[in-house]
Amino acid sequence: MEKELIEQNKEDFLNIARSNITREGIDGLLKFVESTDFFTAPASTKFHLAEEGGLCQHSLNVYERLEKLMIMEYGEDGYNKESVAIAALFHDICKACFYKIDYRNVKEDGVWVQRPYYTVDDALPYGHGEKSVYIVNGYLRLTREEAIAINWHMGGFDKRVQSGESAYSVAYSKYPLAVLLHLADVQATYLDEQGDE
Repeated sequence: MEKELIEQNKEDFLNIARSNITREGIDGLLKFVESTDFFTAPASTKFHLAEEGGLCQHSLNVYERLEKLMIMEYGEDGYNKESVAIAALFHDICKACFYKIDYRNVKEDGVWVQRPYYTVDDALPYGHGEKSVYIVNGYLRLTREEAIAINWHMGGFDKRVQSGESAYSVAYSKYPLAVLLHLADVQATYLDEQGDE
């Protein structure tokens, strides 16, 4: 991703957060985000937006998708814009300081060369959605619906669900934001970012 786009995405992310989130603690959370590699980190190691700046781009894509879904369900003024901004922008904050660049040997034209790739270096092995909730709650108090939405945003892709956990289906039946955040995440990943694999 071009440096100019990375900088523009950072500016857009911070503007959306500052103009929609007024809750006590947002300044501390944004200061934390700026102290990490959030704006330059990839969104994944090899799947969607596995490139510099991918994590912030993905978060912005999810925000745009979630806003559209909320408008479709509740109309222009029928939903909590602060909750949407918090859930979408910070659902993957768990990926800040999570990836590192390593090198592997690859044979090209009969010659071995070293090529960089992203790998995981998890300094805080706390899970995925639950780790994002833990990080955000350290700065600002999430509502129950925001916490549940962020916690279960992976839906059936969540390792806990794949191991037999069924609480996410209860969460989805009780908290519409959880369902819509999951859908926005899937739409962003597979519709907006498909060509970036």
